Amino acid sequence: MATVGGVRVDARPLFAPLRRDLIMLLKELPRAAWSAPTVCGDWTVQDVAAHLLGVELANVAARRDGMPAGPVAGQPLAEWLADYNAQWVAACRRISPPLLVDHLALAAAAFDDYVQGLDIDQLGEPVSWAGPGPAPVWLDVAREYTERWTHQQQIREAVGSPHADPAQAAAVIATFVHALPVALAAAPAADGATVAFTVAGDGGGAWQLTRRSERWQLQGGTPPHPTASVSTTVDGAWRLFTQHPLTPPLMATGDTALTNAVHAATAIIR
Repeated sequence: MATVGGVRVDARPLFAPLRRDLIMLLKELPRAAWSAPTVCGDWTVQDVAAHLLGVELANVAARRDGMPAGPVAGQPLAEWLADYNAQWVAACRRISPPLLVDHLALAAAAFDDYVQGLDIDQLGEPVSWAGPGPAPVWLDVAREYTERWTHQQQIREAVGSPHADPAQAAAVIATFVHALPVALAAAPAADGATVAFTVAGDGGGAWQLTRRSERWQLQGGTPPHPTASVSTTVDGAWRLFTQHPLTPPLMATGDTALTNAVHAATAIIR
């Protein structure tokens, strides 16, 4: 399993309010705002919204209806996914914003209905950035939530309307920290070494990682005498884990190999 006790995230109750926030935001956007640039390469606000529609439809088709899509043998997942997403977004440029919003509302509601019926404490598919092997279903569901939150945040950044609900951000950060054991895996450290990761502000928290038997174990709280400490804000944390180009500097002390590894942490497919 990718995680240990004390850090389980149940994101299911948050899908519906997040969806409502997005639909309300998009419906209120003036037409010119749909062309605003975002941090997602050459994608505009409309392109990111179209990508979110694709995320919802692909998940419902694969998970609920048993029609998965994926790379051919030998093709890197990141390469396939980039092409898949680019093709979808290009096709959706033919769709008007009101029509896009209508379809996004329906597709997102269908995925929300699907996840509500899952037993999230069973083992399921791997979450690539959290380690190899089966992951608990709750982590897979929470990962899906973080994708929707992150892309909505990118839209909000582009139009100057930031998120206001700390509970939504808290679930995102508490999910993203599951990337830290993978990030630290290659850093040299003795058994018993500890790393403190602290996120300040509403929606933040404190986590500790302990090196045991050549693996890093994640749990909540702060170690008394950490080998390394890294701290940031909620805004800095989500940007860190999504490799945002405007990630603010982290506050880091202690073992530089460990703090550098935390700097390189990522919770997205690259």
